[in-house]
Amino acid sequence: MRNCIQPVEMLAITLRYLASGCIFADLHYSYRIGRSTARLIVKEVCQAPWLVLQSEFIPPPTKETWEKSAKGFESVANFPDCVGAIDGKHIRLGCPAESGSMFFNYKEYYSIVLMAIADSSYRFTYVNIGSYGKDCDSSIFKDTKLWKSILSGSHNLPEEMCLPGTESPKVPYFFVAGAAFGLHKHLLRPYAGTHLTVETKVFNYRLGRARRYVECGFGIFSNKWRIFHRPLNVQKSAIEAAHSSFIFWPPKILNCNVAGRISA
Repeated sequence: MRNCIQPVEMLAITLRYLASGCIFADLHYSYRIGRSTARLIVKEVCQAPWLVLQSEFIPPPTKETWEKSAKGFESVANFPDCVGAIDGKHIRLGCPAESGSMFFNYKEYYSIVLMAIADSSYRFTYVNIGSYGKDCDSSIFKDTKLWKSILSGSHNLPEEMCLPGTESPKVPYFFVAGAAFGLHKHLLRPYAGTHLTVETKVFNYRLGRARRYVECGFGIFSNKWRIFHRPLNVQKSAIEAAHSSFIFWPPKILNCNVAGRISA
């Protein structure tokens, strides 16, 4: 009777695949398992952490978490009232079957988009994965439940308050994003143009300092899981599972206790 593959070994196989960027043939020779078995293991293990740990590591945002994030940006970027930095990252794919041009982006390769919000500690506080590569970042973000809740007034953003050192006017809390995003009282973008005043240049500089946390967050994520440095020739659902799960994995959760929870 064939012995089943233990959860610890399944986790090791998945981490090897994601962290090294190897292909399933490498796992086949290294662990003496079938390629189809390795593919199923990676997909199953990628889905498990999201189902078990999502509420713990990416809980629904509250007023208190937004205020904590704003204090962080004020401290490290000198940009008060900013609750998060928004950006999108294209995840390169092999050409999906029967997809037409839906996944073909302006950079001229196939991709899906990972939309994320990061705080001042490079941690992702919100993720949206799976949009077509042809869609622009601003359109993707405007279709998210988070942005729709902000527009409807059902969000948990703190009340407007005066900037430090001032008594008026009251300023709403906001996100920062690139020039591709539309301007809104809860979404700031840099001033456009080349003939800018000193004040607008300083504003753009400070906004850029706040924005870099999400850009650096993507870099940290990609360097930790090097599988995302190459095109992925797997099903779209498997890619979504991998990103949704490992986008929030700090090193401390890779222990026996969590491995036991994943296998439960």
